[in-house]
Amino acid sequence: MPKGKIIKALSGFYYCLDGDKTIQCRGRGVFRKNKITPLVGDEVVYDYENEREGTIQEVLERKNELVRPPIANVDQAILVFSAVEPDFSPVLLDRFLVLIESNDIEPVICISKMDLIKDEKQRQEIEEYAADYRKIGYEVMLTSTLEEDGITELRPLLNGRISVFAGQSGVGKSSLLNVLRPELSLKTSGISSHLGRGKHTTRHVELIQVGTGLVADTPGFSSLEFMNIETEDLSYCFPEMRGVSGDCKFRACTHISEPKCAVKEAVENGSIPAYRYEHYLSFIEEIKDRKPRY
Repeated sequence: MPKGKIIKALSGFYYCLDGDKTIQCRGRGVFRKNKITPLVGDEVVYDYENEREGTIQEVLERKNELVRPPIANVDQAILVFSAVEPDFSPVLLDRFLVLIESNDIEPVICISKMDLIKDEKQRQEIEEYAADYRKIGYEVMLTSTLEEDGITELRPLLNGRISVFAGQSGVGKSSLLNVLRPELSLKTSGISSHLGRGKHTTRHVELIQVGTGLVADTPGFSSLEFMNIETEDLSYCFPEMRGVSGDCKFRACTHISEPKCAVKEAVENGSIPAYRYEHYLSFIEEIKDRKPRY
């Protein structure tokens, strides 16, 4: 039987890309019984009744999956955070980074709306954050869809890969995709003046061809929960902590109150940004306070 990749899931139908054709499929009834939900990005085996319609028979093993947004087999995540409107939030960015790191997905940080920065002090602050994250080892793009800054550097990163565009609502994910592929004309929207946050413009997950890669424009969301991350695993989601934790006195060091902790020493000497460590501590408390699951 032929194989394909789910590029869109909508109203109970799964649209499977197989070469240069797309087959509209339904899932087998046994999927629901076995609590299997096909996701966008899944590699599947299907059979077909005609050239346009078929049935998914099997969902092949996933290398990773995200819950919010619901997508599988992602190679990299383009985390889009605006410099302003809404204001850049390092704590929210770190929440996204932890989620992406925990799923072994390569993150790329994209700071959008650089053209909207009003004063030099604000620009300098954003550039300092960008320098911090680059020092950690992350790829950081400073972009403007109006002036198309940073777009040339972003394009080649998408080739040959499945990328997910994710971030807070209203930061310009759809605007970036419109610059990358103008014929898409994806709906965009500004910031709600009443709520001070973005309005959702993307209603479902869909993989869109950009260059030789596939890109997902995903529904925006403004919070993340660490449902599948334990306290002992959290520091591994901070690369700069992961890199020095082997020098801690205690093998199971939590980097909170233990003596001769290499992570705390790195924070004190400035090689780990203090705000990243503060976010780590707050995330630890959040995980500890999480209600147990049964």
